[in-house]
Amino acid sequence: MIVVTGATGQFGHQVIEHLLRRGVPAGRIAAAVRTPAKAADLAARGVEIRLADYERPETLLAAFANADKLLLVSSTGPDDIRIVQHRAAVEAAAKAGVGLIAYTSVTAAPTSPLGLARVHRDTEQAIADSGLPAVLLRNGWYTENYTATLPDAVERGAIAGSAGQGRIASATRADFAEAAAVVLTRDDQSAKVYDLTGDTAWSLPELATESAAQSGKRVTYADLPAQQYRQILTGAGLPDFVTDLIVDADVQVSHGALAHITTDLSGLLGRPTTPLSTAVAQALAV
Repeated sequence: MIVVTGATGQFGHQVIEHLLRRGVPAGRIAAAVRTPAKAADLAARGVEIRLADYERPETLLAAFANADKLLLVSSTGPDDIRIVQHRAAVEAAAKAGVGLIAYTSVTAAPTSPLGLARVHRDTEQAIADSGLPAVLLRNGWYTENYTATLPDAVERGAIAGSAGQGRIASATRADFAEAAAVVLTRDDQSAKVYDLTGDTAWSLPELATESAAQSGKRVTYADLPAQQYRQILTGAGLPDFVTDLIVDADVQVSHGALAHITTDLSGLLGRPTTPLSTAVAQALAV
């Protein structure tokens, strides 16, 4: 049985889609979700639905039962809460005797200056301490972190941020989800570490240029001091922990934190990662 946590989220759901496409029988996949009713589409296709709420750790042991492989998709929320949730999930996986745990970490986790890397380093250590066979999927930045709001930015004529000329070797969420499915359907993955990035790196000024070219509208990049960018995000109603993550990521990007490129992702996919131009086209078509 392959158990996927966060299976109604955008990433987890796509992983299950890719598992099914790769020929894994639906009856051999369990979707571990906080709200089972939201997984009705997966249930209708024969996927087993299990209650797994990070905020209710008592639900996790049963959710992970009989798991030959478990994809632990990192939770969302303030870092201190996520650390507690992840530790509880690892403990439940160990008690359930999971055969292999695959964890969605962050690229260059041991040395990354990103603030959110602390959660991932802690979780990787918890997994190591558990003694469970494990494979680490150190995901780079989702291109959607910037393209999800692109239509509005194009209408305003400006993309705002604090990343300067820093470059981002991103890939799409679909790329990372497909790679996770590939790993989950391979044997001998224990102790492997994949540092997953896009094949090329781009900057926010280049994103503005590409958006202008595809939309036919004038789009510029407005590079802002971190505090000013923070105020804009707060004014848009984002929670403090989300604002902190976004601003910190941009500042660290300006220092090169996400510019490095590996071939691990394209190697797993057996094809190039999705280029920025394609991601922009998909975003503007929505």
